[in-house]
Amino acid sequence: MSAILEQIAANRAFGGWHRRYRHRSQTLGCDMVFAVYLPPQAEHGPVPALYWLSGLTCTDENFMQKAGAQRVAAELGMALVAPDTSPRGDDVPGDPEGAWDFGHGAGFYVDATQAPYDRHYRMYTYVTCELPALVEAHLPVDERRGISGHSMGGHGALICALRNPGRYRSVSVFAPIGNPTSCPWGHKAFSRYLGEDQAAWRDWDACELITRNAGQGEVLPILVDQGTADSFLDEQLKPEVLARTCEAAGHPLNLRLQPGYDHSYYFIASFIEDHLRHHAAALIG
Repeated sequence: MSAILEQIAANRAFGGWHRRYRHRSQTLGCDMVFAVYLPPQAEHGPVPALYWLSGLTCTDENFMQKAGAQRVAAELGMALVAPDTSPRGDDVPGDPEGAWDFGHGAGFYVDATQAPYDRHYRMYTYVTCELPALVEAHLPVDERRGISGHSMGGHGALICALRNPGRYRSVSVFAPIGNPTSCPWGHKAFSRYLGEDQAAWRDWDACELITRNAGQGEVLPILVDQGTADSFLDEQLKPEVLARTCEAAGHPLNLRLQPGYDHSYYFIASFIEDHLRHHAAALIG
C-alpha cells in the first residue's frame, strides 16, 4: 500500500473487506478519512465502484455501519466508497454560531468561493476528481463509477452527475435536497460558501442543471426514493419540484414515494438493495 494512504481500520465483511483510510487532501488542505468496501471479487482484479455521499452531520461511517449495503455489494462485485461530508480540522472554519447545518459535517459538495471557506471547502472537486483518482490508483477499483447519496448527499450526487456527463454511468438518491436554491438549508449554505449573488447558486442546483442540460445529449436516468413521513419533506426537500423539472426537460426520473418512511437510515436500509442493483445494471451489465 502506498504511503499516500494510511489504513486506520479493516473489518472482514461478506467475504470482502471494509477499510478506512486517512490521507492528506491537496484539494481541501487538510487530512481526510474515507471508507471503502472491497467485495471478494476485488481480490482477483479491479471492480466498479459506487460513490456514496452522506448527509448533514455524517462522516464516512454512517453509511457503512447503518445502510446494510455490503451483502449485496459482495454479491454484485461492486466496491462502495464513502467520503466524509466536509473538510475537518482545527484550521478549518465551521459555523460561527456552532449550528449543525453548516461548516463541519455540512460541506454541501460545492467549491466555495467566499472567504474564509474557499480555502478548504472544495468538496465538489474532492469528490469528483481527487478521491476517485486516489482510489483508482491505489486500490483494486476501476473507472466504472456510479454515484448515490442521501439528503445533502443526494444533492451532491445529482450535481456531480449532472455537471460531469460521462464521468458516472449511473445515479440514484435518497430524499435529496433537489432544489437547494429554494430551501432554507440551501440558502444558508450557498450564501456563505458562494456569496449573496444567487445567480452563482444555479450552477449547484440540480433543478437548474436539468433545465439547462435539456436536449443536450444522453442523460442518466435518476432513481429517487423519498419517504412520505420525512419531517424535512415540504420545507427542505420538495421532490415535487424535481419531478416537475424533469418532466419539463424530458429527463428520465423514477421518483418512488415510500409511504410511512422517514429521513433515517432505517429508510435507506429498506431500499438500498434496489439502488445497488440499479447501479449494477449500468456498471456491470
